[in-house]
Amino acid sequence: MIYYLFSCILVAVTSIVVGCFVFLKNTRAPVNRTWFVLTLSIGMWSFGYAMTLASSNMQEAMFWNRIVYTGAIFIPSTFLHFVLTLLNLTSHKKKLILTVYIGSIVFLFFIPTNLLIKDPVSILNTFRYFTRAGILYPFYVIFYITLSGYSLYKLFEMKNRFSGFQRNQIIYVIVASIIGFVGGSTNFALVMGVRIHPIGHPLVALYPIIISYAIVRHRLMDIRIAVTRTGIFVVVYSLVLGLPFAVAFWLKDWLIETFRASWWILPLGLMAALATVGPFIYIYLQRKAEDRLLADQRRYQDTLKQASIGMTRIRDLQRLLDLIAHIMTKTVRITYVGIYLFDAGSGEYVLQVSRDKGRLPVPKLASSNPLVNWLILKPQPLIYDEIKLRAQDSSDLAHKQLEENMRLLTAAVIIPSFLENRLLGFIVLGEKISGHIYTQEDLNVFQVLAGQAALAIENAQFYEEAKKMQEQIAQAEKMATIGTMADGLSHQINNRLYALSLIAGDTIDTIKLTDTTKCTPEVKEMIGQINYALERIQANVMQGGEVVRGLLKYSRQGDSGLDALDLHTILNNTLEMVQYKVKLSEIDIVRDFPPNIAKIKGNLTQLEEAFFNFIDNAYDAIVERRTLLKEAGYRGRITVSAYPKDEHLEIVVEDNGLGVKEADMKKIFTPFFTTKTSSHKGTGLGLYVIKRIITEMHKGQISFESDYKVGTRFIIQLPIAK
Repeated sequence: MIYYLFSCILVAVTSIVVGCFVFLKNTRAPVNRTWFVLTLSIGMWSFGYAMTLASSNMQEAMFWNRIVYTGAIFIPSTFLHFVLTLLNLTSHKKKLILTVYIGSIVFLFFIPTNLLIKDPVSILNTFRYFTRAGILYPFYVIFYITLSGYSLYKLFEMKNRFSGFQRNQIIYVIVASIIGFVGGSTNFALVMGVRIHPIGHPLVALYPIIISYAIVRHRLMDIRIAVTRTGIFVVVYSLVLGLPFAVAFWLKDWLIETFRASWWILPLGLMAALATVGPFIYIYLQRKAEDRLLADQRRYQDTLKQASIGMTRIRDLQRLLDLIAHIMTKTVRITYVGIYLFDAGSGEYVLQVSRDKGRLPVPKLASSNPLVNWLILKPQPLIYDEIKLRAQDSSDLAHKQLEENMRLLTAAVIIPSFLENRLLGFIVLGEKISGHIYTQEDLNVFQVLAGQAALAIENAQFYEEAKKMQEQIAQAEKMATIGTMADGLSHQINNRLYALSLIAGDTIDTIKLTDTTKCTPEVKEMIGQINYALERIQANVMQGGEVVRGLLKYSRQGDSGLDALDLHTILNNTLEMVQYKVKLSEIDIVRDFPPNIAKIKGNLTQLEEAFFNFIDNAYDAIVERRTLLKEAGYRGRITVSAYPKDEHLEIVVEDNGLGVKEADMKKIFTPFFTTKTSSHKGTGLGLYVIKRIITEMHKGQISFESDYKVGTRFIIQLPIAK
């Protein structure tokens, strides 16, 4: 009786405490609410049994027996309601839920009569007031078994339609329900007159504990591991505790005869020895069992660890990303892998690799996306099942946005990849093909892999940038070499142009001195054409000479001394040179300053170089906007305005080109950075050199403003000549 009384109190307290805990954890969640009602029914049923056992008379026992069956009648109906809520089937089964509750209420009305339960009797000399079954009791048993069986059937049916956490959660409920109903069903025997002790009643205490764990805990242990650990624990500690009692029970007479008054030392010593070695036996058996159960998981985890070590040797970024995706899909056997990296040019996280041909992935995510902000704020893996539950159970907008983004990405897990405190990118993982959940060990290994991947990606990106920089430096050196050779080249070209000019001039003079009166009309026409051709040669030779002089003038460094310079002169000389690279007829050059504007204290050659770059860059931006936006009636315009400001002349060079993206604004004066996208991409040295000319050589200032798809303004301040 003491054993049964203790087990009844244990089940009652456990059910009510964990039920309240789950309910208070999230009072708005339907699963938590229905589970709370079910645990109240179980608690009432078991507490009633405890009070019945403690009753001192028939009337008191009958009162508590009615409490027992008030709880018992609602156990199957509340269990069905809980299961349908867990499986998201309540909207389709409203009539069924209403019907079973009506059935429970009908049975409730029969409790005060002798039709459901009769007056208590003494059974097995232990239970003084145990209720007997009435004529309707078999119908209640059928009601109980039918609803419980149907609920378990729905759990088994639906578990394969879910994956990951939800599937594991359903399996937990199935295991707990079987344990609970097997333990609780042993109470039916005595009521039906079968004289068997309800030894399984304590198992009911495990039922609410396991299910509450499955509801509250978002990262459930693999059910196979949970069952294995529990089984090993029960076996080991049954031996640890049971073997000494068995020795004491079966060998008591021999022990007393042999050891007399000290006979208890052997069982006690055996218990102490087993209690000492028991934990080691448990750990050993647990490790062996888990090694067999998780052989495949341990294998791919070891593979991922080895891969994370070796990937830092790969220099090619695309090859590295393909390798990471290949390892994840083939080794872990995942349905989908996507790798997103931060693109500094667009300021977005762009999909670089996608492994699943049947899926339409999201190509990019903005830096302001709630998912990205969450990963930066909480740098740890995101599990879709967890986020989905939190989104359902709370009114927090952040979780709902996370759930929506992860659903669009078809992500079961997202692993962020950080380099120091910078989110370099993230890896999107789909479900496992096996349907198993991602364990905590999996997530730990993935985080190690993501950390090593971040370092490897950074190395690969640095290698590629260094390679591009070397190419740009080589190109810049070529241009510098050409500039150095300009003096010699211009001399050689001028000599040949001079020779061509002399030859053409002498020939024209010869034609003019030749008497053509006796020539036929055809010959006269031919001589006229030759004369015209020679005149064109002379004109082009003159233009060629101007081009050579302009190149020579631009390539020479010029004196380091500063002179008083007129802004009109600087622009005239710049336009004279830039016309051979830029089609000035396609744009408008507007001078928005008076003719007598204050003169600048500066170096003519250096300032011509600066304005050459301004106009060249503006022209490229205009062409890019015309090509990209295709606006009707659009025409490029470069406006140069100026006005005195204190002791400086503030000059504004403004264009209506494509403009600069916000992500590129901070890098615009960085050496080797360029936004040009044409086949004649620049070296990225122009604006860097301009800044040095303005700030270091002329002690001025330069800044810029830009609106993407609107235009760019450069503001230069140069000292006024005194």
